[in-house]
Amino acid sequence: MDPTIEVIALLLPLTAGLLVAETNPYRALVIRGMFGAMSSLLYGLLGAADVALTEALVGTLLAVILYAVAVRSSLVVRLGVLQQDFQAAAPEWVTLTTALRQAFKSWHMQVEWVPYEQSQALERALAEREVHGICTRSPTAVIQAKTRVYRLYEILQQEGVVPIVMYDQPVTSSEEPR
Repeated sequence: MDPTIEVIALLLPLTAGLLVAETNPYRALVIRGMFGAMSSLLYGLLGAADVALTEALVGTLLAVILYAVAVRSSLVVRLGVLQQDFQAAAPEWVTLTTALRQAFKSWHMQVEWVPYEQSQALERALAEREVHGICTRSPTAVIQAKTRVYRLYEILQQEGVVPIVMYDQPVTSSEEPR
């Protein structure tokens, strides 16, 4: 057997092990691409051109694109905020944004602020699951957070970035158990 084939065949389980052990989703994405490319090359060298082409297109290209979309959409924390509060106390929000980014950094998550014009729209956005949580300023100018996602509550409670409470969504008549 050709030594090139043997080397590539030995690299596949190593790459698969690295992929399983990787905790950073973005690095795992790169390793998945490398795994697919090596698999495709190995199939091509073994004479299975059709399998190599399928692996290159589906296993490498399509899987990596779908995984990138999934990672990008699932690792963003959307926090609603009143636009007037956001503009009135910009330094406080910059400080909070920096603290939130530090808190979420180990989870590879990003923060996205979603401004709303009125407090009713902000509360409705939380109730209708447009945002994961909301941040408001109390009359004493303290920024407080409210979330409907328990894991987000746990992370922010653990990091102590902002006072946070869980949102208890009222049960509507259509959601009541039978």
